[in-house]
Amino acid sequence: MTHKLTGTGIAIVTPFKTDLSVDYDALTSLVDFNIKNGVDYIVISGTTGESVTITPTEKTAITKTIIHANKGRVPLVLGIGGNNTQAVIAEIEATDFSDIDAILSVAPYYSKPTQEGLKAHFLAIANAAPKPVLLYNVPGRTGVNMAPETIISLAQASKNLVGVKEAAGNMAQYLRLLKDKPADFLVISGDDDLALPVALAGGAGVISVIAQAFPKAFSSMMALGLAKNAEAGFQIHNQLMDITRLIFSENNPAGIKALLQTMGKCQATVRLPLVEASSTLKKNIAAFVNQNSKALNNT
Repeated sequence: MTHKLTGTGIAIVTPFKTDLSVDYDALTSLVDFNIKNGVDYIVISGTTGESVTITPTEKTAITKTIIHANKGRVPLVLGIGGNNTQAVIAEIEATDFSDIDAILSVAPYYSKPTQEGLKAHFLAIANAAPKPVLLYNVPGRTGVNMAPETIISLAQASKNLVGVKEAAGNMAQYLRLLKDKPADFLVISGDDDLALPVALAGGAGVISVIAQAFPKAFSSMMALGLAKNAEAGFQIHNQLMDITRLIFSENNPAGIKALLQTMGKCQATVRLPLVEASSTLKKNIAAFVNQNSKALNNT
């Protein structure tokens, strides 16, 4: 299973119409655009998909839309996480995983559990899950950092915990994980700006935000990283640096949605409490696209 989740995964947005309803046609087109341009798998209903403001009914419909658009071409990972362990398990038990390859489960947010609490939470999820589980460490959003020792302990304790999307933005933490992890445990970058260095250091790839706008370029960069071709990889990395910084400068996914709108892929609409990217950011994004999109799309 784990070999399916290497290379470039995307944390896909949930496109909304201007009336805030889900734009299923735009979602279908975005899936097809990314698969045709080289992404290796798709993550559904993550933070970038605005999972916290999606209703359960919408989540089911979004998942079905992506499954239908995918047509079995790439693996699909479904986000199921939260800070109520029993509620997460109940959602897992109620979910049809027939067309889903793995689960991405975020560290409990707001509650700020101890490292022992994190272990107990994820072991309970691993025991309940009928599919492999990827841990998701993103302390900037959850308020708690899963220490490398905790992640490694979990990897050793359950074969159903197959990897981690690591998004602490800390290269030293990546290196510790890569040094001490079990051989078949995946360390996946959740930081777009560190994805190439992590791959060069032995990581399995990335779950990316920016890649869904420039899938061909980003997938090429990650393939070069996994092949340990640093020089060629950094040529693409450097082309993407400015736009990666821009899309995260105000909020995710407001930035990536502004970029996708500029590219004609979907509206920039987000649901409260998020607001759209500022006019200044939209202008800066549009300027980048006008100057660089042709080169990136031909990479």
